[in-house]
Amino acid sequence: MSTTIWMNHWFSTAVNIIDLLRADSLDIHVIGTNENEYSVIKNSCDEWYQEPALKDDDYVDYCLEFCKAHKVQVFIPRRGMVKISEQKHRFEEVGVKVMIEDYSIMKLLNNKEEAYRYYNENRIGPVPDYYLVTTSAQFMDAYNKLLTKYSQVCFKFARDEGGKSFRLIDNQRKGYAALFKKQNTRITLEDVMRALDERDSFAPIMIMPFLPDEEISVDCLNTEQGLIALPRVKGYEKYETLRYDKEIIDLCKTFQEKAGLNWPYNIQFKYLNGIPYFLEVNTRMSGGVHMSCFASGVNIPQIAVKKILGETIEWENSYETKIIAQVLNPVTID
Repeated sequence: MSTTIWMNHWFSTAVNIIDLLRADSLDIHVIGTNENEYSVIKNSCDEWYQEPALKDDDYVDYCLEFCKAHKVQVFIPRRGMVKISEQKHRFEEVGVKVMIEDYSIMKLLNNKEEAYRYYNENRIGPVPDYYLVTTSAQFMDAYNKLLTKYSQVCFKFARDEGGKSFRLIDNQRKGYAALFKKQNTRITLEDVMRALDERDSFAPIMIMPFLPDEEISVDCLNTEQGLIALPRVKGYEKYETLRYDKEIIDLCKTFQEKAGLNWPYNIQFKYLNGIPYFLEVNTRMSGGVHMSCFASGVNIPQIAVKKILGETIEWENSYETKIIAQVLNPVTID
């Protein structure tokens, strides 16, 4: 019997997650929704609906009614994850299995400052030096302190998704040399202070050193066989490398032992002077999970769906280093 799965407001690379769910002829019926009528995942879904522009409790109410109306059996949320986790019991009461962690750990991990404190207190692994600031005076003080130890400084809001607010302070972004730099995440200190001075206080910002060395994105899922941890080394080239460094795998295992997550998640590390620092844990599948799955042969989305349905899929991983790239193809959207 077909299993009805709903994915709400996922990013465009979720087309690959849907392909992984359908692998091996798994009998599923996929419903997709998005505020954007022309989201690219529309073509990959069996049913498609445009979402209303709702927030917080109103959005959770919409999700619950949607599940009832469309007989959703498995809900894989991306939008509104923390609020949905807070009210997960309402979905479970009507027979909907929600692929999301409990509210306490969701709330913690989706606040960068609380998460960093948690990593420190539980000795999970190193985090960068950081300051939490809410005024422009605090920001300048923290910036000056960091510059005594580090050559570059960056910042982002403590509550952020996908690094949208991330900025690297670059006081050389003007002039001829700046023409050779990508500018979308760079900002001068002068421009930062001008923006911050518009407010007496603002939502908490984390300011920290910029870590310029390798970035590792690890796609994870805990199973009866043990932890799946697929580390992708990301860079500025058009490829990534699946590479199983023992130090990274051990850090992932330590995190899992402490946090006890049940569903797919992604850990971001960044190196500085040979030390891998925790940047964040995303409590959902990453945009590049399909690359990890393709290179390793381990189908995280399908294993997770089987798990939430009470079934087990055995998995094998050769742990071979692989170079991964993806080719983009044009599509028309129905």
